Amino acid sequence: MSTSIGAPIEYRLFSESKPILMNEFLHKKIEINWTRNIFCAKCSKKTKRSFGEGFCYPCFMSAPEASPCIIKPELCQAHLGIGRDIEFEEKHHNKPHIVYLAATDKAKVGVTRDTQVPTRWIDQGANKAIVLAQTPNRYLAGITEVALKAFYSDKTNWRSMLKNLQDESIDLEEEKWKCHDLLPQDLQQYFTENDDILKLNYPVTKYPEKIISISLEKQENISGILTGIKGQYLMFDEQYVFNVRRHTSFEIQLKVDG
Repeated sequence: MSTSIGAPIEYRLFSESKPILMNEFLHKKIEINWTRNIFCAKCSKKTKRSFGEGFCYPCFMSAPEASPCIIKPELCQAHLGIGRDIEFEEKHHNKPHIVYLAATDKAKVGVTRDTQVPTRWIDQGANKAIVLAQTPNRYLAGITEVALKAFYSDKTNWRSMLKNLQDESIDLEEEKWKCHDLLPQDLQQYFTENDDILKLNYPVTKYPEKIISISLEKQENISGILTGIKGQYLMFDEQYVFNVRRHTSFEIQLKVDG
């Protein structure tokens, strides 16, 4: 789903005709039917399984969008002119990146291209976030993140995020300046003094107390009352949650009642 900032955030699901504003379906019964077709996000060929975020296996192994440095930015070699696709690396990885702190139930450190703010924060379901450092490329952002991993997690607890378990005592500005002292001296030059904190408001009418994850691989038909959207998850009544990002490249039919 694509997103745009708002109060609340707006979510759109891609379709053959035009993007569908999912916010309009809150409180309504929606039905997701899988046609049993999966088409690679890179080459569009039909595939039996989806790897990574919607790739067939050959593309997962060769496409720059699925390179190891997507998950581990410290492995990026774009600044050295090395990568699966040099043009892609130059356009997307050898560009300014930011290191940030985001908060849900705890503060976590992360990396994204500067043009992906606040999209990346929304996708992770962060309640608030702050920019910590800005680097000229993905590699430097990656090693900055690695330097802070001993003190901050780089993973989002998706269950806590969906339950909206917030630690209101987290002071991101204070945590950010702690990070300044934790960074090696050669990385402190990328630290930013901009202390603006972005707070994010999601279209959720009711957060689940328990989490029951459902997927199209286990059941081809999913239906229920849409009670919220957060991160890349749809929330339904009866505590069900559906990870849209995980089903990238799945061909579905969407029906809405009411």
